[in-house]
Amino acid sequence: MKREYFILTLVIAIVLNACNTKKQDPKDSNVPIIESPYFGQKPPGLIPEIFAPGIISLNGRYEHSVSFSPDLDEIYFTASKKDGDASVYYSKLKDKKWTNPKKANFTKGKKKEEMEAFVNLSGDEIYFTAYDSIFGDEKIWYVNRLKDSWSVAKKLDSPINDDWVFYSNQAKNGDLYYFNISKRKTYYAPNKNGKFPEVHEVGIGGAHAFISPTQDYIVVNARNQEDDQRQSDIYVYFKEKDGTWSKAINLGKEVNSNFPESCPSITPDGNYLFFGRYNEEGGESNVYWVSTEIISKLKLAYFKKEQ
Repeated sequence: MKREYFILTLVIAIVLNACNTKKQDPKDSNVPIIESPYFGQKPPGLIPEIFAPGIISLNGRYEHSVSFSPDLDEIYFTASKKDGDASVYYSKLKDKKWTNPKKANFTKGKKKEEMEAFVNLSGDEIYFTAYDSIFGDEKIWYVNRLKDSWSVAKKLDSPINDDWVFYSNQAKNGDLYYFNISKRKTYYAPNKNGKFPEVHEVGIGGAHAFISPTQDYIVVNARNQEDDQRQSDIYVYFKEKDGTWSKAINLGKEVNSNFPESCPSITPDGNYLFFGRYNEEGGESNVYWVSTEIISKLKLAYFKKEQ
């Protein structure tokens, strides 16, 4: 079984007991690259749509963990063949056209696998997970923005990396959120002048937590406790007035299907939710996206009910 999916299913099982358009085959991936943000696709509404079929989403491959640069002119995502090594791929909008996706290879071979690369909201750093063996040495690494490339990758010097960790993403205020595989919980590390000298438990369930650009909600994937057949749904936690987090709220049948959904992320403009849906015949995942209006509606209903 593929490494990332194995991590996903095992983490979900542990945590909850306490990432109509047909995809094209990989050989068809050199299709004309379409102009404009989001590869020229019509933005989705409240019903998720497959993202960039034939360019990002390919048959016979896992794709998940999508991140865009603040100007929406770069995309980073994780992809791998079944039983293959995970890699971060990227594409850039140049001369009004998207380049063909290529491997980022941030560590230049220092680590066997790289995944879950997220650009921060300033656009000057990318945090990602790199490792050689599953449940052995998953750590958070980072690169800094150069003029038209990225610096040499470095392992983050922080207590974050005292354990096995993954899925790091940075809030607008600089705090770094991540999942601690060893402790099976989501943590955050406050930004102290660009350093992360301490860590704190967030106090939510699920895995693959992603903090919104506005920092008023977090999306996660978690097992549906009300339906044993649903291995993994997308949930949202809203920030309360006292700074704590609400209960987990399921995004509903419009987003969550009979297939596992995982690895949620929010675009820098806050307009779209991206996630992986494991709906291929062989169990591989596709990238889907949906308007965050669905989260706004849930937020309105939740706080109205709490009044």
